[in-house]
Amino acid sequence: MSNVPSQAAPERGLNTLLVLLGIALLATLVVPFVPAGLFEPGAPVALDRFRIDPDAAVSTVFGTADGRGFLNFLFEGFTSGDRNGAAVGLIALIFIIGGSFALVNETGAVERGLLRLVALSGGHPAWLLGSLTVAFSLGGAVFGMGEETIAFLVLLLPLIDRLGLPRESAVMATYMASQIGFATSWMNPFSVLVAQSVAEVPALSGAPLRIAVWAVFTLAALVFTLRYALRHRIAGSGDVATMLQASPLRGSDRIVLLAIVATVVWIVWGITSRGYYLPELAAQFFALGLFCAVVMRFGRRGDDGDATQSSARPSANRLAELFTTGVAQMVPVALVIAAAKGMLWLLGGTDPHKASVLNTLLYTMGHALEGWPPMLAAQGMLLFQAIFNFFVTSGSAQASITMPLMSGLGDIVGVTRQVAVLAFQLGDGVTNLIIPTSAVLMGALGVAGVSWQHWLRAIWRFELLLVGLAAAAVAVAVSIGYA
Repeated sequence: MSNVPSQAAPERGLNTLLVLLGIALLATLVVPFVPAGLFEPGAPVALDRFRIDPDAAVSTVFGTADGRGFLNFLFEGFTSGDRNGAAVGLIALIFIIGGSFALVNETGAVERGLLRLVALSGGHPAWLLGSLTVAFSLGGAVFGMGEETIAFLVLLLPLIDRLGLPRESAVMATYMASQIGFATSWMNPFSVLVAQSVAEVPALSGAPLRIAVWAVFTLAALVFTLRYALRHRIAGSGDVATMLQASPLRGSDRIVLLAIVATVVWIVWGITSRGYYLPELAAQFFALGLFCAVVMRFGRRGDDGDATQSSARPSANRLAELFTTGVAQMVPVALVIAAAKGMLWLLGGTDPHKASVLNTLLYTMGHALEGWPPMLAAQGMLLFQAIFNFFVTSGSAQASITMPLMSGLGDIVGVTRQVAVLAFQLGDGVTNLIIPTSAVLMGALGVAGVSWQHWLRAIWRFELLLVGLAAAAVAVAVSIGYA
């Protein structure tokens, strides 16, 4: 079986990279007319500590020695971050995932194992998608699953194709579900715990309401994913019984599947107990790829004694070619990630203590909320966090930048700090499903071969529902004095 990215369906509509190029060019044209500001270094982010920097460099088309040029934004996007963050770290992880899962997929174990799972559920793919949606939502809620969903997408897509299900449903059951959990978490260390710490709210406090909100949001995601998948399923495809007969589960498949389960357990343990992130995840996925290569190279030719080409041992050169091809097929995904990060560079970056257009936006929206009644102010906080997430997509970074200001504003307008944290969570999380500046979203869509515009057409109604549910959750929190 060939590597998953090569099987991706042709992108529908305008290429995602062209969309990002257009947004970047628009930002370049607008930024010179927006003053760049900063919050005083060495002090907490507060409205009275904001000032405009008249000497700040602005974005241009060609750039200057100290300016930001549109023609440089892709390079700057590629080189932004470090080994622990986008774009450098995330792109490196995606390349290693691509190469490693080219080896995993070559074994055929995942597809045959998932087929067996579907058969155990009575041949109904709804059970598979439903269980994945709940599992990934829990993953987002418990340990902030995000980048990891790309790896699981690579594993899931071959079966989705054979069952005749739309590839968007695979993104919904993995990435989208993880972000639902991320937005409603009661213990995510990368968002709610950071926000509660900055807002000086007791860690893990307010869990009962958040768990209730998680259940409602996850149920909505489950219903939407199943309805979309079954409505857009290709008629007459995905005869599970026929596929099982053609692809029986082998002894070597069980070894590979056990290795995958062990890797997942290893990842969960590492993230929750040891603080593993991109470098460690890359090592874990690479180890899985190497293990599968060893199984194929030195394992038995065939469990049924059939010395067919599919069960023949691949040469070492063939295994190296598979890994290289898997990496190469992730290049379009890397380009999209770099473009998304490059746009933030054009706007001046996300450091609140260095002059940027983003800081001016933060100050302007924070200042506008002063004097509002508590209910409207809380909804304004939700809207503000949703808009600001377009520019700062990292949950922990957004919490660190915005929560000092939002928690202080909450004290002024009568909104509890717990409500301010909830507004941050929901505003950040639900918009992660649509913003083109999210490197992880664009990476997931790139792996699935779905253009951003097509994804937006598929999900915009559900996104509006989530925004409405988020506003209702914030309103309930204000009305009960959530603290």
